[in-house]
Amino acid sequence: MYKKLIIALVSVVYLSGCASIAIPGDEACQTDFLECVEEPQKVELPTYRKLRYLPPAENMPVVAIYTFGDGTGQRKSQDGVASFSTAVTQDAKSLLVDALKAAGSGSDAKGTWFRVVERGIGLDNLVRERQIVRSTRSETAKQAGLDEFQELQPMLFAGMILEGGVIGYDTNVETGGTGARWLGIGTTNQYRRDSIVVSLRAVSTLTGEVILNVQTSKTVLSSGQAGDVFRFLDMDTKLLELESGMTQNESVTYAVRSAIEAAVLELIYQGDERGYWKIVYPEDWDEQVAEQEQAYWMQLQTDGALPDEEDVEAYSKNPNDLPLWKRILLKNDSKTINGENNEDN
Repeated sequence: MYKKLIIALVSVVYLSGCASIAIPGDEACQTDFLECVEEPQKVELPTYRKLRYLPPAENMPVVAIYTFGDGTGQRKSQDGVASFSTAVTQDAKSLLVDALKAAGSGSDAKGTWFRVVERGIGLDNLVRERQIVRSTRSETAKQAGLDEFQELQPMLFAGMILEGGVIGYDTNVETGGTGARWLGIGTTNQYRRDSIVVSLRAVSTLTGEVILNVQTSKTVLSSGQAGDVFRFLDMDTKLLELESGMTQNESVTYAVRSAIEAAVLELIYQGDERGYWKIVYPEDWDEQVAEQEQAYWMQLQTDGALPDEEDVEAYSKNPNDLPLWKRILLKNDSKTINGENNEDN
C-alpha cells in the first residue's frame, strides 16, 4: 500500500512541477520566477581591485590598441550539434581598455596610469567626426564673415602599441568525480577544469621593438552533482525512476577578464623594473593597502559573501553542498577568512 502512495506522491510532484520549474537553491523561484530575476550589477574581480589601487605613475604613457582578439579558434562544445558560437569573447579589446583605464583609478577616477587613444575600427569613426566638426566650424565662420575658425587640437600619437590576445583555451585539463550506487539509488559528483591563456606585449612605436611581453593563465572551473533512483515496485510490475541534478560553471568571460587584468598588472610591474616608467609609492603606502584590504573584507562580510563557520564545517564534511564560488574561496584562499588562517593548500 505504501508503495502505491509513494508513486502517487511522486506523480503529483512531477505533474505540478510542469507548471512551475523549480530552480535549485532558491525556494522563491518555485512559486514566482520573477523573484529570481537579478538586477544588473558591476562586477569587481580581485585583479580589478589590485589595478584600481595601484600607486600612480610618474608619467602616464600614451598607448594604442589596434587588435586584441580571439586567437584560439575554439567553438562551444555541444554534443552532436554543430555550433558556430565561439568559446571565448570576441571583444577582448574592450576588456583590455577597461583594465588600462582602471589602473590607479582608486585615487583618481580618470586613472593614473595609461592614456589610451582610439585606434582600429573606432579610428575611422573618429576621423569622420573630426571632419564634420571642422566643416561645421568653417561654414559657421563664413556665415559670420570671419576668415579664420578655431582649429581642432591635433590627435595624440601613441608611444606604445599593445598587441596580443587570447592565445589558448584548453578544455578538460583536469577532470574527476565520485559516485556511488546501491540497490538502484545512486549519486555522482563531477568536476572539470579548463584553462585560458592571455598574451600581452608592448611595442615601441619609435623602433618597432617588443619591449615588454607578458603571458597569464586562468582556470575555468565547472562542477556538477546528480542523483537518481531506479527501482521496480509491486513484484517488478511498476517502475519508479527519479532524477535530479545541478551544474555550476565559472564564467569564461570573467576568466578572460581576470587574465587580462593580471596581464596589465604584470606589464606595469615589468615596466617599472626595466625602467620604462616609474611607480610612485606614497610614504604611507603600506597603511593604505592595509585599510583597503580591511574595508574590502568587511564589505564582503556585511554582504554575506564570505564563507562563515557553518560553511567551513559543511566544506569539511561534503564540499559539494556549497555553491561553487564558496568552494573556490575555501579551497584556494591562503589569506585570512573571518580572522582565521586556512592552510589547506
